[in-house]
Amino acid sequence: MISTTAIPDHVGGALSRWLIEPCPGLFVGTVSARVRDELWSIVSASIGDGLAVLIHPADTEQGFAMRTAGRRRRHVIDFDGLQLIKFAATGPDDTSETASAIVN
Repeated sequence: MISTTAIPDHVGGALSRWLIEPCPGLFVGTVSARVRDELWSIVSASIGDGLAVLIHPADTEQGFAMRTAGRRRRHVIDFDGLQLIKFAATGPDDTSETASAIVN
């Protein structure tokens, strides 16, 4: 599953070739890890002023892993092997890095 906000049209088009879009900005499907990683590379490299969250199955206690890209107020942190969401003290215009990934 990839959830997006304010992404360029060509990125949504690339995602819709592999995934369905049941509601605007939400892309869902079952693809191989290689295809998922290639799609994520496209999204994270072309995010612009938008943001995206990837959630995929993983061999973890939670059963999934998360990746984020773009300017965001929420950040994924690792807490003893669990991925949790941390709210940044500043607003969404924070100039932190444009892509982060916490993978098992």
